Amino acid sequence: MSDRDAEEMNRPGVPTVGSDRDPVTAFPQNERDHRPGADPCYKCSTCDTVCPVAAVDDEFPGPKFQGPEQWRLSKKDGTTIDDSISQCSNCMRCLGACPEDVPLSQMHNELRGQYVAEEGISLRNRMLANYGRLAGIASNVPRLANLAMRNPISRWVADRVLGIPSEREFPTFATQTFREWWDERDGAHVESEDRRVAYFHGDYANYNTPEVAKAFVRVFEAFGYEIAVPPQRCSGTPMFANGAMDDARRAAEFNVEHLREYVAEGYDVVCSCTSCSMAIRKEYPELFDIDGVDVVATNTYEAIEYLQRHTDLEDRLTAADVDWPNLAYHAPCHARAQGLGDRTAPLFDEVGGLEVFDVGDSCSGISGTYGWKDEHYETSMAVGHEMFEEMRAAEAETGLTECPTCAMQMEHGTGYEVHHPLEVLADGLADVNSTGEIGRK
Repeated sequence: MSDRDAEEMNRPGVPTVGSDRDPVTAFPQNERDHRPGADPCYKCSTCDTVCPVAAVDDEFPGPKFQGPEQWRLSKKDGTTIDDSISQCSNCMRCLGACPEDVPLSQMHNELRGQYVAEEGISLRNRMLANYGRLAGIASNVPRLANLAMRNPISRWVADRVLGIPSEREFPTFATQTFREWWDERDGAHVESEDRRVAYFHGDYANYNTPEVAKAFVRVFEAFGYEIAVPPQRCSGTPMFANGAMDDARRAAEFNVEHLREYVAEGYDVVCSCTSCSMAIRKEYPELFDIDGVDVVATNTYEAIEYLQRHTDLEDRLTAADVDWPNLAYHAPCHARAQGLGDRTAPLFDEVGGLEVFDVGDSCSGISGTYGWKDEHYETSMAVGHEMFEEMRAAEAETGLTECPTCAMQMEHGTGYEVHHPLEVLADGLADVNSTGEIGRK
């Protein structure tokens, strides 16, 4: 095996072979529809010990029951999916804890889908699962949408009618989406034959935080990358979390169809949201048999990860200087599930004028749409309590994270303004030519 092959086998999200323990086989080989090694759970309960929901909610049975045990039960005729599957926040912390690489998130996703197929999906959950569609409508009249969402009456109605907690502040829609800005600037400003990335920005960076997507463009063009912005839909993460598997499949099919064309032309797919990269590189190939899904997954990266792999980012940052306040950094759970949890904070150690404090490995608690549900709001805040306390204890009053919903929770629990690491990088790196030589601002 070559060094390159070995590195690829060790990439986060690539399945690994389990240990020598003898697994308990729950059903015959020909009845399995998971990847190899799907049923080696020997009930060690390690997954339960790292579950943030189980830590604060004694009634939640935990990921072992939600995954292997429910999966085995679901194979018996007449067995229905227990409704506690809806209490799983989809944080995926159990995935990295399992010593046998049991595909817990795949089991959870498929069981949520079965539960919705049996019981149906509420209007609220359908809306949360398809946030991109609603955001696309709201972005046509952003000022009016923002005014309506800030209205106390609207929030009261959303709480009483839909079950969206009135304590939550609705996200602000940008007056110009990222894609509108991209078209206005006439697309890419750098051309390259060997440095080419297809940017998967996701819905939130397009409609709500285009400053993150613009920072992505500034940073990657600073390193001489030609950027393409393919047609795309939601990555599917909120659809998985709400059991809307038919919607998720349609989004995945659309995304893979377009992304595989760019990969074939020599582009790597790069995401600024860790949940988007998680969906494309791990959940798509686990859940869907789509032509080209594996090649797209193999060539998909998170933005900071990609820069660290393919550029001399750390060396360049020693010459960078920024005028930012001290930052409290939270690593998203979906970054940790891809093996990326310890990469970002140390990156800024050598940057002049900046100090970044890692606030530990706790979960933010919001877990995408989970904390946007009345019945989960208190649980989400209890899960996030440790992170809030760590942020307040750090010598910083501004937050930093790659995940947009983690950013919402950080702001909600502390009142801090929260930014994306790409925004900090963009401010530190400028005046770049196509060779990747970076000057000072």
